[in-house]
Amino acid sequence: MQLQQLIQGLQDGKLANRSVSITFDDGYADNLHNAKPLLDRYNIPATVFLTSGYIGHEREFWWDELERLLLQPGTLPETLRLSINSKTYQWELGEAADYTEDAYQHHCYWQFEHEDTPSQRHALYRSLYQLLCSLRAGDRQKVLDELLVWSSAEPANRPTHRCLSLAEAIALEQGGLIEVGSHTVTHPLLSTLPLSLQQDEIEQSKARLEEIVGHAVSSFAYPHGNYTAETATLVRQAGFACACSTAADTVWQHTDCFQLPRVVVEDWDGEEFARRLKEWFHG
Repeated sequence: MQLQQLIQGLQDGKLANRSVSITFDDGYADNLHNAKPLLDRYNIPATVFLTSGYIGHEREFWWDELERLLLQPGTLPETLRLSINSKTYQWELGEAADYTEDAYQHHCYWQFEHEDTPSQRHALYRSLYQLLCSLRAGDRQKVLDELLVWSSAEPANRPTHRCLSLAEAIALEQGGLIEVGSHTVTHPLLSTLPLSLQQDEIEQSKARLEEIVGHAVSSFAYPHGNYTAETATLVRQAGFACACSTAADTVWQHTDCFQLPRVVVEDWDGEEFARRLKEWFHG
């Protein structure tokens, strides 16, 4: 069912058993070109949470740019030295400075959340991800620009990783099955920002998305699932009807509409997905 339909059922105390709402985060172009045709074919509604400041952006999301610079095959300088928030950091890649195609293929499904660290490249990615995550957008961009120079790379926007254009963001809602929701302006760790900047991220994203789609935007998702009680209050005060976290759980009658849990669907086959669905419904 539509997310707003689920919220209405939750508020009325009449939430249908085994209800499902599907959501997508960030605003990748593949939400339109890959997901939407399948949703249309099977008449399945969904909510796509867009990071408004990245719509039409000529560069990839920062975590994807970091992956492109560090975890793609090629050769990098053995030493990286950066100054971040007035603190100097230095990393040594050693043998991992040369990253072969075979090594890349072997580890191409690695993700930041995985516990293992296959190489110094992956260790560097993890370190920089954690540092960049808490920076403000302008400071983060400066570090990425330094990494471009260090790696002798050019800015790029891979077809597989690019964000929605303005026209594509508008096209998402055509047909009525997809609802556009807000995912802030720059995708920050909201809890690390002063309340005034949190408010700007929340309210400005809502205003920009409403300008794009031409109607009220009622659903919100916390970037990285990161928020505080004060953040949730700001989202409510901004006029949203609900907000999604990334806490892995099912929605119950007592669930707070501004702390909705969600379970992540990974790259599973049908059998594994069916097993997970059964587990979630009976958990």
